[in-house]
Amino acid sequence: MGSECPPETVTVHVTGFKKFHGVSENPTESIVNNLREYMKKKGLPKGLVIGSCSILETAGQGALVTLYHTLQSAVSPKDSESSNSNKIIWLHFGVNSGATRFAVEHQAVNEATFRCPDEMGWKPQKVPIVPSDGGIMQTRETSLPVEEITKELAKKGYDVMTSDDAGRFVCNYVYYHSLRFAEQNGIKSLFVHVPLFLTIDEETQMQFMASLLEVLASIS
Repeated sequence: MGSECPPETVTVHVTGFKKFHGVSENPTESIVNNLREYMKKKGLPKGLVIGSCSILETAGQGALVTLYHTLQSAVSPKDSESSNSNKIIWLHFGVNSGATRFAVEHQAVNEATFRCPDEMGWKPQKVPIVPSDGGIMQTRETSLPVEEITKELAKKGYDVMTSDDAGRFVCNYVYYHSLRFAEQNGIKSLFVHVPLFLTIDEETQMQFMASLLEVLASIS
């Protein structure tokens, strides 16, 4: 009787970004800020919990302390007792203003080459994100089944693709750090690029988020 395993839960922590150079309204800020309320109305998938919802500065090096503080909050000691029955996923959203569909990012590259300065004025060129990891050709891949996630979302009617290139700007920078942190802490990380609301409207993007959470709950 007493030895039954507790039901497994998946806790998803979500991040978006603030506006940045050339993007006066970042859809990911609205999406992440509204996600909890939206899912409350829609109903969360069985076994899934939304943890933190954070908005990151669109900056690399200058925002690292905040990023690591955010990541660390998911693996605080108070959760360790129940960690056997809890899986943690970091789900990051970034905007690709030129995109016409959603992109599930398979990997991040250890290279920061910013096409314009970030919001703290940093504009690195061909700099390794984590020098101790090696050179700028080094990659880190998510341990989540990206192809399967993309297929399931496409089945639900979304225009979505798998991508091997998250750019070399802040999105890739954050994803690289997150994948490294995830590997060190036995958790998972995923980055998804979304288009502007002008390209895919806000309601469709919120529905996409809900479907993505559903898929993550089912495969995790």
